Amino acid sequence: MPPGASLERAKKLPKLEIRLEEAFKDCRELWWRLGREMGAAPTAQFAQTPTAAAFGSDFGLMLAWSRLAEEMAAGEDVCLAVCSDPWLFRHLAGLPGVKAGRSPRLWTRALLLRLRGLLARGKTALKAALASWRLKSLKKAHAQGGYVLLVYGHPRSDAKGYDDYFGSLMKDMPRLKRLLHTDCAAARALELSADGRTASLHAWGNPFFALSLPFTAWRPGRVHTHGSHAWLVRRAAARENSGGGPAMNRWQHHCQKRWLARVRPSRVAWPWENHGWERAFCRAARKQGVPTLGYQHTVIGPFQINYSTAANWDGLDSIPDLVVSNGPAYLDELEAWGVPLKRLVIGGALRFKPFEKSLYDGQGPVFVPLSAIPQAAKAQVKAARALAATGRKTLVKEHPMYPLDFEEIPNLTRTKTPLQEQSGLSAVLYSTGTSGLEALLAGLPAFRLMLEDRIAIDVLPAQVAAESVTLDTVIQALNAPARSRQLKWERVLAHPDMDLWRRLLSNVMQTENESKQLDPTPH
Repeated sequence: MPPGASLERAKKLPKLEIRLEEAFKDCRELWWRLGREMGAAPTAQFAQTPTAAAFGSDFGLMLAWSRLAEEMAAGEDVCLAVCSDPWLFRHLAGLPGVKAGRSPRLWTRALLLRLRGLLARGKTALKAALASWRLKSLKKAHAQGGYVLLVYGHPRSDAKGYDDYFGSLMKDMPRLKRLLHTDCAAARALELSADGRTASLHAWGNPFFALSLPFTAWRPGRVHTHGSHAWLVRRAAARENSGGGPAMNRWQHHCQKRWLARVRPSRVAWPWENHGWERAFCRAARKQGVPTLGYQHTVIGPFQINYSTAANWDGLDSIPDLVVSNGPAYLDELEAWGVPLKRLVIGGALRFKPFEKSLYDGQGPVFVPLSAIPQAAKAQVKAARALAATGRKTLVKEHPMYPLDFEEIPNLTRTKTPLQEQSGLSAVLYSTGTSGLEALLAGLPAFRLMLEDRIAIDVLPAQVAAESVTLDTVIQALNAPARSRQLKWERVLAHPDMDLWRRLLSNVMQTENESKQLDPTPH
């Protein structure tokens, strides 16, 4: 299982990537149930695992390995599984039909992770306290409440009215204010605050409260640390507590709760993904009588199961009063995953623009937009190198928020130009992210690179698919005759409904139905 294991490649389990993804999908209900049970514990709100966040936790991947091992153990063939992870090893060793060797040492790994976590949370606490002090002057931008966009500090956002999550809404609505999530660094927050309408949640944090952050940790209940998935739950807690995540999440909860109580905004909208801090935000806002708008963040696919309400321990109480979808395909998916239709509306895609014409050119280069996940991005570069070695020209673009250093070689060129501004491409090779959908909308053949040691999160909606490839099949797949057909925009997305956004984010009277949807009392 670990990358780089010295085993004969020819004897690898056939179609491992496909089988791993199928096992992951089969474990969806199990993760939802465990997440729902774990989520009721007080410290679970600072963790990713209880929310079933496939991007933030690899708990689902561990469940998939377990499911795959069970299937192999029940069969007639003998399969060797190489596992160096001490928690996963102990879990697999306890499965029926599994014969295990000597367990990897656990206590040294656990101790190192614990020490690392203490240092990371200490660093987080210091940065939070300094940011609170440095940004306290920004409070004046939100002194009188109003309608607010709560966003991350994206590098493409600016202080001239453009926000990468909400497009030009701030230009169109001059009274609209912006609030930055605590993951936005203080220096970046000061840059964006030059518009006089932008503040940072850090400003409402108490620097003395930050001193308690080093002692923040996710502590699952005994029923789960000693149950049938005990080793996997302990592993998840050890890994999450080995970084600054729990402390950062607790600081976010602290700041947003104080901001809601003191500013009492008229309404808040944010790019919604149903993460732990968002669930806490919805509950806190409802207590203050503040209506909430969750704008569906980018796209939703079969692996982004955190969007479902199935893992919410308090059901619909922790989702926004109204969820605004990018288009009809995603509204259908959100309804299927538990968001009531009466709390859904189509607001259109503010981050995506239709392609006026196809970008396809059979003789053009392959565009490789790198994933935000380093391991996936490295696999993409490896695939791009293999294509380049055959004479196929490739353009490799780093992720804007998670750069990856790599060397250019003949036929492999680095580019900073995004897909929307490219022309004359023959295909797009992606792994995670929205590039697959953009490729199909641009009339380009899209290939999703699957991974043999993790899940490449598929973000395409139901009934829309890219061709899945592996490192073993990528050259053959891309050298096959291309099928170029542009995906119709209206099938998936919708054009921005600016009248709706103005009604939702201004003092303009809403319709009776919209007013009911935005009632912040419990539904």
